[in-house]
Amino acid sequence: MEDIIISAKDLVKTFGSKNNEITAVDHVSLEVHKGELVAITGASGSGKSTLLNLLGGLDKPDSGSITAVGEELTDIKESRLAEYRRRKSGFVFQFYNLIPVLNVEENISLPVHLDGKNVKKEDMDELLKLLGLTERRYHFSGQLSGGQQQRVSIGRALINKPPCIFADEPTGNLDSKNSREIIALFKEIIAVYNTTVILVTHDGSIAEEADRVITMSDGRIINERVRSF
Repeated sequence: MEDIIISAKDLVKTFGSKNNEITAVDHVSLEVHKGELVAITGASGSGKSTLLNLLGGLDKPDSGSITAVGEELTDIKESRLAEYRRRKSGFVFQFYNLIPVLNVEENISLPVHLDGKNVKKEDMDELLKLLGLTERRYHFSGQLSGGQQQRVSIGRALINKPPCIFADEPTGNLDSKNSREIIALFKEIIAVYNTTVILVTHDGSIAEEADRVITMSDGRIINERVRSF
């Protein structure tokens, strides 16, 4: 994998007041390649979710620089950053964040509609098939299992075919069977769309499925290993 899709240099992010300041990300640098599945792991409070939010453009660092999909995110205007989040990245969270009054197809289509566009039927059909939700397209979230709801949220993240998907504990609410299926789905998405997936997890067995595992502690990267095939 030669194409670098994300490059972060010397990132620092702090929270709290000056007398009670916490450094969540402490001079972190890394590169992520196109089509890579990267797992960021570490204990609670290690900074892994904060790093994910910085890489995905949900937050800005106090210092350092991030270039993602050809965009310099550090000094970008908020309007441009919002456009980057809509069109060039997708987000999946532990809690599915589905809108209960919308059905599966409507939840998945939401980012496209917010951009003033419509989803082509053939694109939706293809995506629902990939997600294993063809027979659930008109179901509401209350009619779905946890695993199916997470598939809907992944579809919502993928509907614009973004170069990168950022997932924060995407299997945190799922049993082991559904967790394995979600990771298998991410791998299939990478194969079909050549999408890069960066996920945060506390589950060692999930992390081991990634191409690369980055371990954090006290806001720093303390270990990085590539999966042996």
